[in-house]
Amino acid sequence: MFRDRQEAGEKLGMELSKLQLHRPVVLALPRGGVPVAAEVAKALNAPLDLLIVRKVGAPGNSELAVAAIVDGEPGDVVLNREIVEAYALDDDELRVLIAKERPELEHRCLAYRGNRRPLSITGKTAIIVDDGAATGTTMKVAVRALKRRSPREIIVALPVSPQETVADLAREADRVICLSQPGQFHALSYHYLRFPQLSDSDVAAAMDEAIRSQKAGQHRSTQHAAGHGSKATTKSKTRDNREK
Repeated sequence: MFRDRQEAGEKLGMELSKLQLHRPVVLALPRGGVPVAAEVAKALNAPLDLLIVRKVGAPGNSELAVAAIVDGEPGDVVLNREIVEAYALDDDELRVLIAKERPELEHRCLAYRGNRRPLSITGKTAIIVDDGAATGTTMKVAVRALKRRSPREIIVALPVSPQETVADLAREADRVICLSQPGQFHALSYHYLRFPQLSDSDVAAAMDEAIRSQKAGQHRSTQHAAGHGSKATTKSKTRDNREK
Protein backbone atom coordinates (compact mmCIF):
# COMPACT_ATOMS: atom_id res chain seq x y z
CA MET A 1 0.00 0.00 0.00
CA PHE A 2 1.23 3.50 -0.84
CA ARG A 3 0.93 6.52 1.44
CA ASP A 4 -0.19 8.72 -1.47
CA ARG A 5 0.44 9.29 -5.17
CA GLN A 6 3.67 11.17 -4.46
CA GLU A 7 5.17 8.22 -2.60
CA ALA A 8 4.04 5.88 -5.37
CA GLY A 9 5.83 8.12 -7.87
CA GLU A 10 9.01 8.22 -5.80
CA LYS A 11 9.13 4.42 -5.61
CA LEU A 12 8.33 4.06 -9.29
CA GLY A 13 11.06 6.57 -10.13
CA MET A 14 13.60 4.60 -8.09
CA GLU A 15 12.71 1.44 -10.00
CA LEU A 16 12.89 3.13 -13.40
CA SER A 17 16.21 4.79 -12.57
CA LYS A 18 17.79 1.32 -12.52
CA LEU A 19 17.11 0.94 -16.26
CA GLN A 20 19.15 2.09 -19.23
CA LEU A 21 16.81 4.65 -20.81
CA HIS A 22 17.51 6.50 -24.06
CA ARG A 23 16.35 10.14 -23.83
CA PRO A 24 13.32 9.42 -21.60
CA VAL A 25 10.17 11.52 -21.77
CA VAL A 26 7.59 11.02 -19.00
CA LEU A 27 3.94 11.23 -20.05
CA ALA A 28 1.23 11.46 -17.39
CA LEU A 29 -2.32 10.25 -17.89
CA PRO A 30 -4.47 12.84 -16.09
CA ARG A 31 -5.82 13.30 -13.64
CA GLY A 32 -4.40 10.78 -11.16
CA GLY A 33 -1.24 10.04 -13.10
CA VAL A 34 0.11 13.57 -12.84
CA PRO A 35 1.42 13.56 -9.22
CA VAL A 36 2.93 10.11 -9.82
CA ALA A 37 4.57 11.12 -13.10
CA ALA A 38 5.96 14.34 -11.60
CA GLU A 39 7.99 12.30 -9.12
CA VAL A 40 9.11 9.88 -11.84
CA ALA A 41 10.30 12.76 -14.03
CA LYS A 42 12.17 14.24 -11.07
CA ALA A 43 13.92 10.93 -10.35
CA LEU A 44 14.94 10.48 -13.99
CA ASN A 45 15.69 14.17 -14.60
CA ALA A 46 13.44 13.79 -17.63
CA PRO A 47 10.95 16.16 -19.28
CA LEU A 48 7.33 15.80 -18.22
CA ASP A 49 4.24 16.12 -20.38
CA LEU A 50 0.64 14.98 -20.47
CA LEU A 51 -1.08 12.41 -22.66
CA ILE A 52 -4.78 13.22 -22.69
CA VAL A 53 -7.20 10.51 -23.78
CA ARG A 54 -10.91 11.08 -24.41
CA LYS A 55 -13.26 8.13 -24.78
CA VAL A 56 -15.80 8.08 -27.63
CA GLY A 57 -18.92 6.28 -26.43
CA ALA A 58 -21.17 3.99 -28.45
CA PRO A 59 -24.62 5.24 -29.52
CA GLY A 60 -26.95 4.93 -26.54
CA ASN A 61 -24.17 3.59 -24.29
CA SER A 62 -21.58 6.23 -23.49
CA GLU A 63 -19.71 3.89 -21.13
CA LEU A 64 -18.86 1.51 -23.98
CA ALA A 65 -15.97 2.93 -26.01
CA VAL A 66 -16.08 2.59 -29.77
CA ALA A 67 -12.94 4.71 -30.05
CA ALA A 68 -10.70 7.13 -28.21
CA ILE A 69 -9.01 10.35 -29.26
CA VAL A 70 -5.55 11.16 -27.99
CA ASP A 71 -4.08 14.66 -27.98
CA GLY A 72 -0.91 15.51 -29.82
CA GLU A 73 0.42 17.14 -32.96
CA PRO A 74 -1.32 15.63 -34.77
CA GLY A 75 -3.82 13.93 -32.49
CA ASP A 76 -4.74 10.28 -32.96
CA VAL A 77 -7.96 8.30 -33.14
CA VAL A 78 -7.77 4.70 -31.92
CA LEU A 79 -10.74 2.52 -32.86
CA ASN A 80 -12.17 -0.37 -30.87
CA ARG A 81 -12.92 -2.40 -33.98
CA GLU A 82 -14.82 -5.11 -32.12
CA ILE A 83 -17.34 -2.57 -30.80
CA VAL A 84 -17.47 -0.68 -34.10
CA GLU A 85 -18.41 -3.91 -35.88
CA ALA A 86 -20.91 -4.90 -33.18
CA TYR A 87 -22.75 -1.60 -33.70
CA ALA A 88 -22.26 -1.76 -37.49
CA LEU A 89 -21.00 1.83 -37.53
CA ASP A 90 -19.91 3.27 -40.86
CA ASP A 91 -17.25 5.96 -41.37
CA ASP A 92 -19.75 8.83 -41.36
CA GLU A 93 -21.33 7.70 -38.09
CA LEU A 94 -17.89 7.36 -36.51
CA ARG A 95 -16.90 10.84 -37.64
CA VAL A 96 -20.01 12.30 -36.00
CA LEU A 97 -19.35 10.48 -32.71
CA ILE A 98 -15.70 11.54 -32.68
CA ALA A 99 -16.54 15.15 -33.55
CA LYS A 100 -18.83 15.34 -30.48
CA GLU A 101 -15.92 14.54 -28.16
CA ARG A 102 -13.23 16.74 -29.71
CA PRO A 103 -14.36 19.95 -27.96
CA GLU A 104 -13.99 18.28 -24.55
CA LEU A 105 -10.52 17.00 -25.47
CA GLU A 106 -9.53 20.49 -26.60
CA HIS A 107 -10.95 21.97 -23.39
CA ARG A 108 -8.89 19.61 -21.26
CA CYS A 109 -5.75 20.28 -23.28
CA LEU A 110 -6.18 24.01 -22.72
CA ALA A 111 -7.05 23.58 -19.03
CA TYR A 112 -4.13 21.25 -18.28
CA ARG A 113 -1.39 22.38 -20.65
CA GLY A 114 -2.24 26.00 -21.43
CA ASN A 115 -0.24 27.19 -24.42
CA ARG A 116 2.55 24.62 -24.00
CA ARG A 117 2.97 22.42 -27.04
CA PRO A 118 3.13 18.62 -26.66
CA LEU A 119 6.66 17.22 -26.45
CA SER A 120 7.99 15.13 -29.32
CA ILE A 121 8.78 11.50 -28.51
CA THR A 122 10.28 10.59 -31.89
CA GLY A 123 13.36 8.45 -31.31
CA LYS A 124 12.97 8.71 -27.52
CA THR A 125 11.85 6.45 -24.69
CA ALA A 126 8.23 7.29 -23.88
CA ILE A 127 7.24 6.39 -20.32
CA ILE A 128 3.47 6.47 -19.79
CA VAL A 129 2.54 6.86 -16.12
CA ASP A 130 -0.75 6.53 -14.26
CA ASP A 131 -1.65 6.02 -10.60
CA GLY A 132 -2.84 2.50 -11.42
CA ALA A 133 -4.77 0.50 -13.98
CA ALA A 134 -7.77 -1.71 -13.28
CA THR A 135 -8.65 -2.86 -16.80
CA GLY A 136 -5.86 -1.06 -18.66
CA THR A 137 -8.22 0.17 -21.39
CA THR A 138 -7.04 3.79 -21.33
CA MET A 139 -3.40 2.75 -21.11
CA LYS A 140 -3.73 0.44 -24.12
CA VAL A 141 -5.21 3.28 -26.16
CA ALA A 142 -2.31 5.51 -25.11
CA VAL A 143 0.27 2.91 -26.13
CA ARG A 144 -1.35 2.32 -29.52
CA ALA A 145 -1.50 6.05 -30.22
CA LEU A 146 2.16 6.56 -29.29
CA LYS A 147 3.32 3.76 -31.58
CA ARG A 148 2.34 6.00 -34.50
CA ARG A 149 4.71 8.71 -33.26
CA SER A 150 7.91 6.68 -33.79
CA PRO A 151 9.34 6.44 -30.26
CA ARG A 152 12.40 4.31 -29.69
CA GLU A 153 10.61 2.46 -26.90
CA ILE A 154 7.34 2.62 -24.97
CA ILE A 155 7.33 1.79 -21.26
CA VAL A 156 4.17 1.55 -19.17
CA ALA A 157 4.86 2.51 -15.54
CA LEU A 158 2.30 1.83 -12.81
CA PRO A 159 2.36 1.65 -9.02
CA VAL A 160 -0.37 -1.01 -8.94
CA SER A 161 -2.39 -3.12 -11.36
CA PRO A 162 -3.92 -6.64 -11.44
CA GLN A 163 -1.72 -9.42 -12.78
CA GLU A 164 -3.95 -10.06 -15.79
CA THR A 165 -3.94 -6.38 -16.75
CA VAL A 166 -0.15 -6.22 -16.54
CA ALA A 167 0.08 -9.29 -18.78
CA ASP A 168 -2.33 -7.67 -21.23
CA LEU A 169 -0.36 -4.42 -21.31
CA ALA A 170 2.89 -6.34 -21.81
CA ARG A 171 1.53 -7.47 -25.17
CA GLU A 172 1.13 -3.82 -26.19
CA ALA A 173 4.14 -1.99 -24.75
CA ASP A 174 7.85 -2.76 -25.00
CA ARG A 175 8.12 -2.97 -21.21
CA VAL A 176 5.77 -2.77 -18.24
CA ILE A 177 7.04 -1.71 -14.82
CA CYS A 178 4.47 -2.34 -12.09
CA LEU A 179 5.41 -2.25 -8.41
CA SER A 180 2.43 -4.17 -7.04
CA GLN A 181 0.38 -6.84 -8.82
CA PRO A 182 -2.18 -8.13 -6.32
CA GLY A 183 -4.03 -11.32 -7.14
CA GLN A 184 -7.16 -9.88 -5.57
CA PHE A 185 -7.52 -6.38 -6.97
CA HIS A 186 -10.18 -4.10 -5.51
CA ALA A 187 -10.80 -0.46 -6.32
CA LEU A 188 -7.64 1.55 -6.92
CA SER A 189 -8.25 3.64 -3.80
CA TYR A 190 -7.80 0.52 -1.62
CA HIS A 191 -4.10 0.58 -2.46
CA TYR A 192 -3.48 4.11 -1.14
CA LEU A 193 -3.83 5.53 2.36
CA ARG A 194 -4.66 8.92 0.85
CA PHE A 195 -6.34 8.99 -2.54
CA PRO A 196 -8.08 12.35 -3.06
CA GLN A 197 -10.04 13.11 -6.19
CA LEU A 198 -8.18 15.65 -8.32
CA SER A 199 -9.75 18.57 -10.15
CA ASP A 200 -8.68 20.13 -13.44
CA SER A 201 -7.09 22.98 -11.50
CA ASP A 202 -5.15 20.45 -9.38
CA VAL A 203 -3.74 18.90 -12.55
CA ALA A 204 -2.78 22.27 -14.05
CA ALA A 205 -1.15 23.41 -10.80
CA ALA A 206 0.81 20.15 -10.44
CA MET A 207 2.08 20.39 -14.02
CA ASP A 208 3.08 24.05 -13.59
CA GLU A 209 4.93 23.27 -10.36
CA ALA A 210 6.71 20.26 -11.86
CA ILE A 211 7.84 22.21 -14.92
CA ARG A 212 8.98 25.19 -12.78
CA SER A 213 11.01 22.88 -10.54
CA GLN A 214 12.53 21.17 -13.56
CA LYS A 215 13.56 24.47 -15.15
CA ALA A 216 15.03 25.67 -11.85
CA GLY A 217 17.04 22.46 -11.58
CA GLN A 218 18.33 22.82 -15.14
CA HIS A 219 19.30 26.45 -14.43
CA ARG A 220 21.24 25.42 -11.32
CA SER A 221 23.02 22.67 -13.28
CA THR A 222 23.99 25.15 -16.01
CA GLN A 223 25.34 27.63 -13.45
CA HIS A 224 27.25 24.85 -11.68
CA ALA A 225 28.81 23.71 -14.96
CA ALA A 226 29.67 27.30 -15.90
CA GLY A 227 31.29 27.84 -12.51
CA HIS A 228 33.50 24.78 -12.93
CA GLY A 229 34.46 25.94 -16.41
CA SER A 230 35.42 29.37 -15.07
CA LYS A 231 37.57 27.85 -12.32
CA ALA A 232 39.30 25.60 -14.84
CA THR A 233 40.06 28.61 -17.08
CA THR A 234 41.44 30.59 -14.13
CA LYS A 235 43.70 27.71 -13.11
CA SER A 236 44.91 27.37 -16.68
CA LYS A 237 45.75 31.09 -16.89
CA THR A 238 47.58 30.96 -13.57
CA ARG A 239 49.63 28.01 -14.76
CA ASP A 240 50.45 29.78 -18.02
CA ASN A 241 51.60 32.90 -16.14
CA ARG A 242 53.88 30.82 -13.93
CA GLU A 243 55.40 29.14 -16.96
CA LYS A 244 56.13 32.54 -18.46
